[in-house]
Amino acid sequence: MTAEAQQKRLILWAITMSLAGIVTLYVLFLLRQVLLLLYVSTLLAIGFSPAVRWIERQRLGIGTRQFPRWAAILLLYAGFVGFVTIVLSIVVPPLVSQLTELWQNLPGYVDQLQRALVRARLIAHRITWSELIQKIQTPGLAVTGILGALQSVVGVFAAVITVLILPYYLLLEASWLQASLLQAVSPERRPRVKRITGDVAVKVGAWLNGQILLSVVIGVTATVGLWILGVPYPYVLGLIAGLGEFIPIVGPIGAAVPAILMGWTISFQTALFVAAYFAIQQFLENNVLVPRIMERQVGVSAVTILVALLIGGELLGVVGAVLAVPTAAIVQVVLQEYFERENG
Repeated sequence: MTAEAQQKRLILWAITMSLAGIVTLYVLFLLRQVLLLLYVSTLLAIGFSPAVRWIERQRLGIGTRQFPRWAAILLLYAGFVGFVTIVLSIVVPPLVSQLTELWQNLPGYVDQLQRALVRARLIAHRITWSELIQKIQTPGLAVTGILGALQSVVGVFAAVITVLILPYYLLLEASWLQASLLQAVSPERRPRVKRITGDVAVKVGAWLNGQILLSVVIGVTATVGLWILGVPYPYVLGLIAGLGEFIPIVGPIGAAVPAILMGWTISFQTALFVAAYFAIQQFLENNVLVPRIMERQVGVSAVTILVALLIGGELLGVVGAVLAVPTAAIVQVVLQEYFERENG
């Protein structure tokens, strides 16, 4: 083969690989939602794997027989569903009752707020509900917005169902998946890959435990603070705050809204105190609790956690913030293994 033919072949190969890379990136972009769901499900499966192994080691009555893996996973799922059912049975009825009462009194609160704004000369006059409806020039936009919201709700519901079901099969096939991964690498690298996967499982499990601990701390402190402020149903609102802690950024804000509304049913001053309390709680959580608890549980430095939260939130919004800490832990494990190999 002449030098010119070899050069042409090299150029053709480079062009082909570039086009293949572009097509691959485009396909990955189209499948980004699916890949994200798969990643979240994998993290949950890894995080739950220590609990599944613990259940597997328990004895079935007298004898040496242990729980089969499928039964251990189902038992874990049953416990999770039971916990969610109990929480919803406690939270929903009083919350619906109080929100119904608030909805009935909402026009009076709106009028009271508008009178205060008029006295402060922030608005020229009070706006009635009929005037507000007349200002809506395109009712079709409202219908489109409602349909879009319903579509989003259906999409979120489908994503939640997927995230709940997929980890079950990942946990069930964990041994086969790990064996397949080890078979895909050379024999001399298998011990290192096995060590990395084990360290990743420990880190992600620690992250899940740390997130649960954060939720408990926020839920308890919110309950105590709302009880001191005299807000109705403090334990219900505390549970909402604890559950909202699983969703960074949006979750705490969403948990604060019903608490502020409940405080508003007492007085506007109480609502302000509740808003201030939640703001202080979130400031302490973001700057003290999250870095300290996650650093102790996951072994990732506070600076790394804060940077990961910023990057994850910027790239993927709320979902990126949720996945920031476990992703940072996984990257840390891989980098540590790499540097140890380079220095060793």
